[in-house]
Formats: sequence, C-alpha cells, structure tokens
Amino acid sequence: MVTIDGQQHVLKLTLGALAELEAALEADSLIALVERFESGAYRARDVVALLHAGLRGSGHDLSLSALASAEIEGGPLAAARAAAQLLTRAFAVPSGREV
Repeated sequence: MVTIDGQQHVLKLTLGALAELEAALEADSLIALVERFESGAYRARDVVALLHAGLRGSGHDLSLSALASAEIEGGPLAAARAAAQLLTRAFAVPSGREV
C-alpha cells in the first residue's frame, strides 16, 4: 500500500501489468528488473513505472504523468521501498507451496 496525494492505494501486479512494465522499462526480462532492485541499480523511472503498474493492476486509472508529479507520503525513499516490495510480492511463492 502506498499513500499518493493523501489517499491510500493498494498495489497489485497482474500478469498484464508485468508485461506492460517489462516493455515500458525496456528490461531484458523481469528477472533483470528484479536484479536491478536487488542490486540498488534501479532508477526513478523504474520506481514510477512499477508503482504505476501496481496501480493499474489494482484497477486505478491514475496516469503515469499524474503519478510522476504526485506527492508520495514518505518521499522518494518510501516510493522506492513500496516498488521493491511490490516486485518482491509478485514473485514470492506462497509458503507451503511448490512451483
């Protein structure tokens, strides 16, 4: 969850949102994107695109440009943390289950 312009939003990455994200960030693969975040080599563009994909996956229609100019509670660090957590959750295997 992230607070944008004073409103809390649930973030969710659907398969469609992940596909759009991969194309938008020109990532070689989603694994490459995950590695960017794990290594700390992500860019502000990555954070905004991830949050936008999470909003779209949750059914929100906030535009990318509106998100880029919005106030995110906690600032850039909180935005990056929310984006990283969103990406981590998208690839986490539920406990007790095998892939």
